[in-house]
Amino acid sequence: MDAHRASITALITAYFRAYHATHDSPRIFDDFLADRLFAADEHMTYDQNLAGLLKLINPERAAANPDQATALACVMQTYSGPITLSRSRYTEDRLAGLIDRGVRQYVILGAGLDTFAFRRTDLLDRLHVFEVDHPTTQALKHQRLAMLGRPYPPQLHFVPIDFLTQRLSTVLHASAYDPQALTFFSWLGVTYYLSREAIFDTLCDVAALAPAGSSILFDYMDADAFIPERAARRIQLMQTIAGQVGEPMQTGFDPSTLAADLQQAGLRLEEDLGPAEIDARYFRGRTDEYHAFEHAHFARAVVA
Repeated sequence: MDAHRASITALITAYFRAYHATHDSPRIFDDFLADRLFAADEHMTYDQNLAGLLKLINPERAAANPDQATALACVMQTYSGPITLSRSRYTEDRLAGLIDRGVRQYVILGAGLDTFAFRRTDLLDRLHVFEVDHPTTQALKHQRLAMLGRPYPPQLHFVPIDFLTQRLSTVLHASAYDPQALTFFSWLGVTYYLSREAIFDTLCDVAALAPAGSSILFDYMDADAFIPERAARRIQLMQTIAGQVGEPMQTGFDPSTLAADLQQAGLRLEEDLGPAEIDARYFRGRTDEYHAFEHAHFARAVVA
């Protein structure tokens, strides 16, 4: 990522959440604030540009010349929308259950335009939230949050980091983070853009930073996603677009060796949901085009 430019994927991810909350029913994940992070003219621009992606995602349907609303719905439901919504739902469902079991800190790695601290104020009497992200993206977020017109809760802490040059342990120790408190880390939409070394540096830091029983939830692509003859078409498209905006996808994992890999980092794999499990849990019975992403996994590991 360009050190002087906020993450494009952070903006797109927020826009997918905004679209879903205002257009789809039933909702997989309800980010009812995301829509307000964008001005009216931005909505028009995003809608037009994203609808135009139909020519890449589904040329046959694009050739039928659907109206913009129909084209946009197809793109939202078949491109990044499914993985964005289901991983957020999975994460916040797990977190809610763990708060009742003593978790007192929520660390969001690569927070982007996440709105948790403003949506779930009902949980903040028992939880401190740490948003860890690149300072340029955080500056963009502060601008967007001003559009909400809401005060920042005192339980919300912004922790700037450049994952390529700084260690998580360094920046968290310099913040209000309590190394004795049970902590839940989420790391969504990030691992595929980092090197394997950088990923495991962060996982090792989590294991060293947090007390036993703390956990981390992250999503990842399996290794087949990076083999052209095995990768599903929409994953190939996702990689192409990510490369074009300067945020190339780099790393996938072998699900069969993930538990052993995490063990070396001081973590115990508790759950690894693959596409079939994700589809059954979050998309079963839908009449629209939302379905789990091929190659996408949601992993949850505990500090041993």
